[in-house]
Amino acid sequence: MAGRAGRVELTAAAEELVGRLAERHGPVMFHQSGGCCDGSAPMCYPRGEFRVGGSDVLLGEVAGGTPFWMSADQYAYWRHTHLTVDVVPGRGSGFSLEAPEGVRFLLRSRLLTDAELARIEAEPPLPTGDEVPGDT
Repeated sequence: MAGRAGRVELTAAAEELVGRLAERHGPVMFHQSGGCCDGSAPMCYPRGEFRVGGSDVLLGEVAGGTPFWMSADQYAYWRHTHLTVDVVPGRGSGFSLEAPEGVRFLLRSRLLTDAELARIEAEPPLPTGDEVPGDT
């Protein structure tokens, strides 16, 4: 996804935590499904242990090649935002890798600027789970 407009990034604290999780668990990935409760938080999984749906959208890569996926329904709502993954104290979902650390990932968002939107609209559509092979 090199050369595309940035849609998602990590804070320094989140990047450091992703690095520690990857050291412990191997390559990781994010998935944002939407919904209520823990479904509204980005979930971090060992890469290949979460099956990406065919319509899930690959927003980009963070932390040196960590894919960040979003469900198609959630993307429809958030397509005009830039996302920043942060980490805060507290317990999130038991399914996300950071849960035993006593912290949780969360998203901070802002609306894309007119210039960012124009660039994104000129780019090809983001790849979906049907289009990206391998253990995403």
